Amino acid sequence: MSDQMDNDELMVSIRCLAYNHEPYIRQCLEGFIMQKTNFRFEAVVHDDASTDGTVAIIREYAEKYPNIIKPIYETQNQYSKHDGSLGRIMSAACTGKYIAMCEGDDYWIDPYKLQKQVDFLETHLDYSMSHTSFRYFYEQENKFYISRDIEINSNIQALGLKPENVLKDYRIQTLTILVRTKLYQKVVESDYFLFKSGYLKMGDVQLWYSLSMLGKIHFLPDVTGVYRKNQGSVTRANSVIDVYRFRLSSWELRMYLCLRDSLSESYKKQVEINYSRALFKYLCFDKSFNILYPLNKKDLGYLLCLEKMHVLKFVLKIIVYYRGFLGRVKRLFTRSL
Repeated sequence: MSDQMDNDELMVSIRCLAYNHEPYIRQCLEGFIMQKTNFRFEAVVHDDASTDGTVAIIREYAEKYPNIIKPIYETQNQYSKHDGSLGRIMSAACTGKYIAMCEGDDYWIDPYKLQKQVDFLETHLDYSMSHTSFRYFYEQENKFYISRDIEINSNIQALGLKPENVLKDYRIQTLTILVRTKLYQKVVESDYFLFKSGYLKMGDVQLWYSLSMLGKIHFLPDVTGVYRKNQGSVTRANSVIDVYRFRLSSWELRMYLCLRDSLSESYKKQVEINYSRALFKYLCFDKSFNILYPLNKKDLGYLLCLEKMHVLKFVLKIIVYYRGFLGRVKRLFTRSL
């Protein structure tokens, strides 16, 4: 960056959260420094007390690119506090007109990502945010996969994107977004339960939903980043209990919004069914769980019948499989004679 640009308004602050991302953080930081823009931007890289070599890599880039990489090093993990401290720290540090996000194990591949999105939002003031397409990278398979978001989102946008769509099929990947900072700050202060209680296991869906109520959402069908599917995060957990808890939290969020915002009855009924099923399954692992929205007797009876049907189908599949397996073994044995 030139000295002239250093004196310009800070246009974009990139929020980057890192924790034990040593194998990935270098690729993430490279995605930031390769951005080609006609405005000033920064990357606030927050290391949440990593125990591997993440800090050393961040420090290396901060020393080499001091005008871009702005590090925050924690000695105590903030995420585990679940008291909103992580959000407060990042909000205080990110002072740009716009906020972009990319966690330390994801990365950008388009050097014009920020420029494209800023150009759009600067000329379309009725939009609250912009997001783009992306690719998946499955760590264990070492393969890239194309997201279906271009097809799905384009169809929904053509019909007219509504806030309720954000809770259904519309796809927004966090590493692709750019939002107006003033609207972001307004949203996170608007509802304690959604954004500061630490109860919910996700923080993105409610943010996109709330922003969609304050302005239109722009979708750019350019692949600008890679979402890495690996182990270790809540959404990529290996533990069956964690998976069921995350799914339940997802439906708790939607139940809350249905009640708070009086969403359509048809959608509310769909959410109630899915919430009930998710709760029923999670209670099999944690019977002491404090239920947010209790099931009524009708729902409970329906679920019991439904789960019995699932068990019966599973048992029948096993029977069919083993009958086929035994038949193949018998035929092989007969041929050998």
